[in-house]
Amino acid sequence: MSAAESPYFAHESSYVDEGADVGEGTRIWHFSHVMSGARVGRNCSIGQSVLVSGKAVVGDNVKIQNNVSVYDAVTLEDYVFCGPSVVFTNVLNPRSHISRKHEYRPTFVREGATIGANATVVCGHTIGRYAFVGAGAVVTQDVPDYALVYGNPAHQRGWICRCGVKLAPAGGAAQCEACGERYRLVEGLLRPE
Repeated sequence: MSAAESPYFAHESSYVDEGADVGEGTRIWHFSHVMSGARVGRNCSIGQSVLVSGKAVVGDNVKIQNNVSVYDAVTLEDYVFCGPSVVFTNVLNPRSHISRKHEYRPTFVREGATIGANATVVCGHTIGRYAFVGAGAVVTQDVPDYALVYGNPAHQRGWICRCGVKLAPAGGAAQCEACGERYRLVEGLLRPE
């Protein structure tokens, strides 16, 4: 298929291997590589110098900024945002002289989550729906839905709305000052009403 017939845009300096599944409306920018077997959804933005490995899954409407490698066993659900130079891992104890491909630990980034610039996500964890990982954070444990985490290691510092504004729950409930969405704390976890 010629570039003119492609349902997605790939800059001439990028590589999309035969066997990669790239959705309609997706844009792949300079020096990026989508490997055979990778699945990238519709209307995504794949920034400069991004790698999407062959066993990675990227949902619809995902934005991956420059210099991010989405390795095997990493799944980004719909509407995920990965800031510049986010780091994913897939092995806990890598060594150059020992192959541990059979030890990959899956990482899931759930719908609508944001991972800030230069954050590191250690493999085997889940970042919850609409959670917000601050810039430079090191994620070493699961992150609940709507949680705001930052630091090294990342700790929960509050709650965040779907629209990205920090919430201030009081009495087991919260309402976003920006968009008006309402939430309730249920057994220590934030849920939309």
